[in-house]
Amino acid sequence: MKTEHEREQLIKAINSLLNQAYDTTLDEIYALLQKIEDEEEENDLKAYYAAKSDVENNSLIAWEDIKQEIVNEKNKDVA
Repeated sequence: MKTEHEREQLIKAINSLLNQAYDTTLDEIYALLQKIEDEEEENDLKAYYAAKSDVENNSLIAWEDIKQEIVNEKNKDVA
């Protein structure tokens, strides 16, 4: 997991490269990032449905807890 400073430096470096990129490259990068986001959401839904199908887990885990866990996992992947 990156520190906040490392994360800021990486974002600055990425922004610098993005500002120099051709429009077509920006379109490709955007499409790739969107695809990654869609795949992460699909994986989250698969995990949710797997947990939901397990009656024992379904009765013990509140929906709010599930949503928070998904957010936490996404944040780990981003960092």
